[in-house]
Amino acid sequence: MEGEPLEYGNYSYDFFEYGDFEELQEKGYIQKETLHIISVVIYSLAFVLGVTGNGIVIWVTAFKSKRTINSVWLQNLAIADFVFVLFLPISIDYVLRDFNWIFGWNMCKLNSFICTVNMYASVLFLTVLSLDRYVSLVHLVWCQKHRTTRRAWGVCALTWVMSILFSSPALIFRETVQLHEKVVCFNNFYDENGHNAVVRHIAMVTLRTTVGFLLPFATISITAVLLARKMKQSANIRLSSFSKTISVIILAFFLCWAPFHTFSLMELTMHHSLYLHKSLTVGFPLATSLAFFNSCLNPILYVLVSKNVRMILKRSCMNIAKQSLRGLNQSLSATESASAPASCAPEELFICSRI
Repeated sequence: MEGEPLEYGNYSYDFFEYGDFEELQEKGYIQKETLHIISVVIYSLAFVLGVTGNGIVIWVTAFKSKRTINSVWLQNLAIADFVFVLFLPISIDYVLRDFNWIFGWNMCKLNSFICTVNMYASVLFLTVLSLDRYVSLVHLVWCQKHRTTRRAWGVCALTWVMSILFSSPALIFRETVQLHEKVVCFNNFYDENGHNAVVRHIAMVTLRTTVGFLLPFATISITAVLLARKMKQSANIRLSSFSKTISVIILAFFLCWAPFHTFSLMELTMHHSLYLHKSLTVGFPLATSLAFFNSCLNPILYVLVSKNVRMILKRSCMNIAKQSLRGLNQSLSATESASAPASCAPEELFICSRI
């Protein structure tokens, strides 16, 4: 698996490997180091906020709120983000070690696979949310007959299967290789026929950009335009608080992921020109950090935009506080009862008072 550094470099910008395979030069390394520090800060913040926020959303939608179709969508979206942020410490370690992979071949594949599944699952669930919002507001009669939580779970299962299938190339092409005294984790499209490597790379980026961004963006945009037209024509259609929350979440997703997909397409030009090499080296880590940060944004947006979510969280926190105080009072009462002296006979009163 030995190849020319430049040849590997052509396929190395996916997710974390911006400039892994170049010999580090004195000039420009400070800039790269700064970008790495920024990335680590963003990844760390995403991990803390993502685990906490998505964990709360999963807990609320699973145990503290009424089981509705909307809660099913949000729960699955939060699960996708939660699983992804759990793997962020591995990526943080990779960057801190100056891109020296210590977790082995299997984890190299799994880490990239989980990341890609999260991207596909998030955008597909947002697309389903958008379509469901349009149908529930415009086609009320159809919804009353066919829109059930059982079918919603079926759609979620199908969405997860599709996400896994679209992410399978990561399990095929992700590899580790010893290069420049480091072990790097990268997409190995290398083939004896150089043309096949280029075709594989283009196919993978095209699939990811089309299914993970362009088609969902088109679907969501079309349903939004149709819904806006229906709202103008009918005075009975009003956007709920949940619908407004979903609109903000969808906007945040595309703002976070648009730069990443833009740089992915720019990367394809490196097969015939190194003109954009410096732009990719500088821009890709920041675009990747922004894309990954989206996994912790959704819970924050739920709380900021949705009054219902804020009420559920407030009520849940109050219940937890009451239960904690009740348990503390019971513990104190039991302690006082156990430590209280036994009742004394009159002749023993003096002795008891001295204890």
